[in-house]
Amino acid sequence: MTTADGRLRYVSVLGFDDDWLGRLRAAVPGVEVLQYEGAKIEDVPMPVRATMDMLHTSATLPDPDETPALRCVQLDTSGVDHVRDTALWRSPVPITTLGGVSPVPLAEYVLFAILGFAHRLPAMLEVRAARTWPTPSARWDRFLPATLRGATVGIVGYGRIGCEIGRQLGGHGMHVIGVTRSGRLVPADERAERHYRAPMTSDHDAEVEIVPTAELDSVVGRCDYLVVVCPLTEETSGLVDASIIAATKPGAVLVNVARGGIVDETALLAGLRSGQLGGAVLDVFDDEPLSPESPWWSEPNVFLTPHVAGVAPLYSDHVLELVATNLQRLLSGGALLNLVDRERGY
Repeated sequence: MTTADGRLRYVSVLGFDDDWLGRLRAAVPGVEVLQYEGAKIEDVPMPVRATMDMLHTSATLPDPDETPALRCVQLDTSGVDHVRDTALWRSPVPITTLGGVSPVPLAEYVLFAILGFAHRLPAMLEVRAARTWPTPSARWDRFLPATLRGATVGIVGYGRIGCEIGRQLGGHGMHVIGVTRSGRLVPADERAERHYRAPMTSDHDAEVEIVPTAELDSVVGRCDYLVVVCPLTEETSGLVDASIIAATKPGAVLVNVARGGIVDETALLAGLRSGQLGGAVLDVFDDEPLSPESPWWSEPNVFLTPHVAGVAPLYSDHVLELVATNLQRLLSGGALLNLVDRERGY
């Protein structure tokens, strides 16, 4: 305990409103809740830095030498690629993430992306921009939808989000191939013990065929849609490269809602222009924000969005529940939710 009255000290450098902070105080009365909105770590007073138990941050990372009481860094992100190669990563301080806050809206985004391509959304947008009504034969040729029932979707990264995507797409009659690091599906009850699960997330898994990441090249040729949702690590950097794209089923659609560095953008662009790929839905890129000069803005058969797939309508409520749970577990000595495995890199 680090405060004068024996309470844990939680510090946010984010921008939660007074109502959110008040609800957190009510949920964990044994914790002092402080916020320094938009602060860099050096803007937090040294006496606070030296005595805080949990820091809630996004990109502002602590110097472990100046935070001797720190017992947890709660990231306001699901990914941890921005934390690797830092003093925090090399320290023993536990790091937890926001994983599990937005699987449902993210899975719905993927469903929207696949339905959009199946029902020729890019062509519809082109027609609207041209303000020209197609002839009857052109409408049939350009807008005949693809059949989803019986189509195959490969989901690279079959964790919490991947499972929710598989459940939603499986409900539309698609055959789901889940690609995992180990080639094993972690059961839902085992995932729930270690990870946060937003209340709307399903507690059952779809029927799925599981393959290891090492066999990705052998299954992409069967996939009508390839969804990338794995974390960016040393192992997954450049995972979807020119050889994987060359092995895809001709005309397949790629959906990337993970991180830009997982898909080789040069190879992706070449695959689209050669016709090997039928299209792409991209929410993430190597360089963000995407520059006005980027070819992705005008590339045919590409639908892009500005890193919004994981935006959740009840984000604040779910974050509050996760943070409160982890603070309660710090008080009781319990295992933290969403604890980062530094060896795996996520």
